[in-house]
Amino acid sequence: MNKILTYYLYPSALFADNRPHEVITVLGTCVAVCLYDPVLKIGGINHYMLPLWNGEGLPSPKYGNIAIEKLQEKMIGLGSQKKDLQAKIFGGLGKSTTANVLNIGQRNCKLAKVMLKQMQIPIVASHLGGGLARKLKFYTHTGEVHMKFVKSDDIV
Repeated sequence: MNKILTYYLYPSALFADNRPHEVITVLGTCVAVCLYDPVLKIGGINHYMLPLWNGEGLPSPKYGNIAIEKLQEKMIGLGSQKKDLQAKIFGGLGKSTTANVLNIGQRNCKLAKVMLKQMQIPIVASHLGGGLARKLKFYTHTGEVHMKFVKSDDIV
């Protein structure tokens, strides 16, 4: 049995690997898209903060439209075929005062749904919106996601 490695995914980043990993991340208004290839049994995840890159500065995975596209490219680079990919999406807290004014959580969720539909990648599970942050553990070799709610005081 292969050892399962652990990786902590920070905001504005993405991760994909063909070795088994438990990837941990914590989401507020941010959204994480987990892509899994059940044929190759590999997966990847991103954690983006804002929906769209406005064209200023460098295009980074801080923005959903960049993060989702780069994650798909990374999975294909690892040998996946687009037709085999499945998605799970999480996050989009809607209660944060500052973020709520701009509807960032809601806009992040909408972007993931629209882009994945355009990319013809089925969403097999999602847990979006609400008033609490989430902690995720994504297992890249099974596609499983373990989620629990966390209070904002617990996020450090």
